[in-house]
Amino acid sequence: MRSPGASPARERDAGVDSVPEDRPQRERRSVRRRPRRRPFRYTLPGLTGALCFLCVSLTPSLLPRTGLTQGLISGITAAFGYAVGVVAAAAWRAVVDRDVRPTRRRSWLVLAGVALVSFVAATVYGRYWQARIRELMDAPADSALSVVVVPLVAGAVFVVLVALARAVRRLCGAITLLLDRWIGARAARALGWAVVVVGSVLLLNGVVVDRLVSAVDAAFSVRNDRTDAGVVRPTAAERSGGPGSLVSWRSLGREGRTFVGTGPSAADIAAFTGAPAPQPVRAYAGLDSAPTAELRARLAVDDLERAGGLDRAVLVVVTTTGSGWVDPGAVDSVEYLTGGDSAAVAIQYSYLPSFVSYLVDSDRAREAGRELFDAVYDRWNRLPLDDRPRLVVAGESLGSFGGETAFSGEYDLRNRTAGAVFAGPPEFNTLFREFVDDRDEGSPEIEPVYRDGRTVRFTDDPSRAVAPATARWDGSRVLYLLHPSDPVVWWTPELAYARPTWLEEHRGDDVVDAMRWIPFVTFWQVTADLPFAGNVPDGHGHVYTSQYVDAWAQVLRPPGWDSARAQQLRDRLEEGA
Repeated sequence: MRSPGASPARERDAGVDSVPEDRPQRERRSVRRRPRRRPFRYTLPGLTGALCFLCVSLTPSLLPRTGLTQGLISGITAAFGYAVGVVAAAAWRAVVDRDVRPTRRRSWLVLAGVALVSFVAATVYGRYWQARIRELMDAPADSALSVVVVPLVAGAVFVVLVALARAVRRLCGAITLLLDRWIGARAARALGWAVVVVGSVLLLNGVVVDRLVSAVDAAFSVRNDRTDAGVVRPTAAERSGGPGSLVSWRSLGREGRTFVGTGPSAADIAAFTGAPAPQPVRAYAGLDSAPTAELRARLAVDDLERAGGLDRAVLVVVTTTGSGWVDPGAVDSVEYLTGGDSAAVAIQYSYLPSFVSYLVDSDRAREAGRELFDAVYDRWNRLPLDDRPRLVVAGESLGSFGGETAFSGEYDLRNRTAGAVFAGPPEFNTLFREFVDDRDEGSPEIEPVYRDGRTVRFTDDPSRAVAPATARWDGSRVLYLLHPSDPVVWWTPELAYARPTWLEEHRGDDVVDAMRWIPFVTFWQVTADLPFAGNVPDGHGHVYTSQYVDAWAQVLRPPGWDSARAQQLRDRLEEGA
């Protein structure tokens, strides 16, 4: 009770409580308003976590890395480590009921010293492991400049990602303060985070990703109109785009024109075999050839029949990669092995390059693979039994995914084809995953054995006997080519939180033993390997060109074939490349 004549100031000096009616509301809101943080100020626990993750990001993955690639991986990983450190510190303070304390100068000095020693040691070991990977793949040595590039790029990426995370947190705080006017503090905080998280997911899935894919697709559609140097319109009637073709040269697209405008001629094949050879048939339909996958498949098969492809000894149905690309080795090898008595047919389903299509274009690949094989099979099935070519299937990368979708399983492949070669199959391939997961007990994931190899087999080197070498391999032969160092084969989102079987087993011949699974880190390492999977020497990573010679020899079993002839053909294809 206020004494007569007492002023508020005197009451405060005397320690008398006086609480204005609006004070609880001001206190409640003042608690929620956090002091403004300086943009480049970081916490000790956060930087400790960032340092730990930065060092482990320098451990090896499947492929050799440039300084720029390593910097991106290290920056992303360090930002994640910073978040882990901040969250761990907040959880600890909540358990012991302790407020944030100022960090002592001595603690910063200790962290700086540990960081310097740890980063130098991790860099030295990292460069050693990178040199070992390059040695295993016969790849050129890395530039010494990467020692400088890695920390610079990693630092820039780290700063940007932490700043973005803080911007999201400030947005959440602003939404929380707005909601606090109508609901309780805890509910406002929870709903604020929910709005930001759900909104970000919807934005990325529904707007950003779609717009980005559309923009990239439009950009590469311009590239699709170009024609590679040395590619000219065919003068042979056996090629789409040539004389009498039902498909115009212009509509084939860049990769389609390369497919029909290159490859061995009848004279090239005759020079290799020593006997007269017919001109191989190549039929193709591009995205501009017809508006839908079904119509493109039908058009390609019509042109195949016009060119005499159904009268050849071997007919290859090829599912392309995203941009319509076909590995030259996949078709050239068949044409040489059959003495030119072969035909190949393919269609384009996207403008996007292979690694982008791999991530976002699987539905188009599935549709294209199924429509093309069904159209070919329908026409092939109408031919007399004694007058049908041997029907085989080929696909690389996303093309193997599309090629598989026309079949329900092992027996369907065996009954409707004379064989198949699938190279570099992505981890999400339905049949590939089924065969690997159900492999015979004791066989490793990098070279599984399925049902004693009666139809389906796997190898990273088809020049050797394919396991199980002592088992019969009669009838249709389906061969998967997969390199232990191919990130396309092993990448999966589960790498972020689950240890893969192939890293629990013995490493492949071109993978260093030092590679280990580290939560989140390994995921980003293998993800960063994807765009560069084709930039390694042949026979490693996602490059299978020269191995098609021996792969098709295993499947087609040409008479009189031996290792000497195989080497001659490999040398010939390498010279042509």
